[in-house]
Amino acid sequence: MMKCIIVDDEPLAREGMKMNIGELSNLKLVGEFENAATANEFLQTNDVDIMFLDIEMPGVSGLEFLRSLNNAPMVILTTAYPQYAVEAYELDVVDYLVKPVKLDRFIKAVAKAEEYIALSQNTAVFEAIEDDFIFIKSERKYVKIRFDELLFIEGLKDYVIVHATHGKYMTAMNVKTIHNKLPEEIFFRVSKSFIININHIDDIDGNYVNIKENKVPIGRSYRDVFLEFVNRRLLRR
Repeated sequence: MMKCIIVDDEPLAREGMKMNIGELSNLKLVGEFENAATANEFLQTNDVDIMFLDIEMPGVSGLEFLRSLNNAPMVILTTAYPQYAVEAYELDVVDYLVKPVKLDRFIKAVAKAEEYIALSQNTAVFEAIEDDFIFIKSERKYVKIRFDELLFIEGLKDYVIVHATHGKYMTAMNVKTIHNKLPEEIFFRVSKSFIININHIDDIDGNYVNIKENKVPIGRSYRDVFLEFVNRRLLRR
């Protein structure tokens, strides 16, 4: 059972979120708050697994509140403004829901958070990067992930999640460190939180790179350099 809270200044939005939460047996609502200050007080003395956080709130916005937290729970942002999505992913959020939040999309976001919580309880250990593969220790076995099996790497707080064709592995390392160890002709950092394997790009759609069934956001400060890099590769073909 995952404990969750709602932080949203709109009563109707909180009611809608409570209805969605009530549909899932693996969620327990332990608090709802109309502003960041009261939510912060609660977080100081209570364990929370997931925070559903609105972005546009009077006083301190959701993004400002998130930046101020030293040890935030898993965060799923909710907003009526989709243009915040790319900026939001720079803050290591689990997902981004646009209001009105549909139940199927809500379920998908919660499943993602649940998966990441499970991964964090069984953190893999990064061992080495060789010429064409990485080694990590997961549970009691060593896992070899060839570069052609590595889809992308996602940063989440003080960890990275290695997304491979055969599974996902969370290891204690930041994005910058692992990026510096990977060959730059294959792996490109497209935002503060994401490194992609360029050989697995299906297409680029606006501010996102599509890899398999995953939408990887492109950070604003990375976008021009990334598109220039992609164009150079296309010209060489």
